[in-house]
Amino acid sequence: MAEKLVFLGMGGTLAGTATSAGDNVGYTAAQVGVQDLLASVPGLKSVMGGFEAVSEQVCQIDSKDLAHTDWRALLGRVSHHLARPEVAGVVVTHGTDTLEEAAYFLSCTVPAELLRHKPVVLTCAMRPASSLTPDGPGNMADAAAVALCRQARGVMVVCAGKIHSAAHVQKVHPYRTDAFDSGEAGPVGLVEEGRVRLLWDWPEVTNSLCNLDSAALQSDAWPRVELLLSHAGATGAVVRALLKPDSNEAPLRGIVLAGTGNGTIHKSMEAALLEAQAQGIRVVRVSRCAYGTVVGSSPTDRSGTFASAGLSGVKARIALMLEIASQT
Repeated sequence: MAEKLVFLGMGGTLAGTATSAGDNVGYTAAQVGVQDLLASVPGLKSVMGGFEAVSEQVCQIDSKDLAHTDWRALLGRVSHHLARPEVAGVVVTHGTDTLEEAAYFLSCTVPAELLRHKPVVLTCAMRPASSLTPDGPGNMADAAAVALCRQARGVMVVCAGKIHSAAHVQKVHPYRTDAFDSGEAGPVGLVEEGRVRLLWDWPEVTNSLCNLDSAALQSDAWPRVELLLSHAGATGAVVRALLKPDSNEAPLRGIVLAGTGNGTIHKSMEAALLEAQAQGIRVVRVSRCAYGTVVGSSPTDRSGTFASAGLSGVKARIALMLEIASQT
């Protein structure tokens, strides 16, 4: 049986089209199927070696509009294919806007026993497929090269020749093709002319943050966790509005607060967060700074909010959501 590399399509800019080849902004995302995208990658056969490329369209959507149900579908297909003995790894084509969230979600939820020996590599594009100079085909070829490395493991993002771990990757630019960064951790490695050069070891695989059973993820009602930002002039109005019952929304279960500096919170917002905690709402704080993590002798500030261990706001939201789900 021939070994396979599976490509799962999620849509995004990589699959987008515009009316003009010179238009890299006014395009419509998620128009080209993953099988057609594969056909557009020059030299893919050489990258694949003797491996067979298998493609599957999981969804076709602009990543800014992805829902938890889409993540659940992606998780199911990734886990299914990784469990097949003939599959060496999985490449996911995805929109850039929420790529870091999807990567982190998969790193928390794909069973560790599947990720310890096989990689999941998410890739993307900042220019649509119709562009005069699209970056998607090159990124797909690089992602395939990473996924076929015999020692590769864990969940990674490949873009513009850089390999990022799911734990550290963030989108840092709205337009450049080199739009992702791993902050102080730096990239895991580089892809140079189809060859992978590691700078660090492959990502560790633990799934330590989330101990979920399948029923928790199959539920349509995932815990509702909102992400807020502290700033000069902040009040408690938004927090208190979230606490009011709304028949059209699931009940609030958690709040992630991106604080100023070392995760500090405006005193007016802090008072409202204390009210939220008194009502049983979980509150986690992170720093809104692009680099670093909340530091200090205690994991809590005077409001009693728990400080996330180095996660960005969007990733801390996912971690808290999954933690609450695991306790339900």
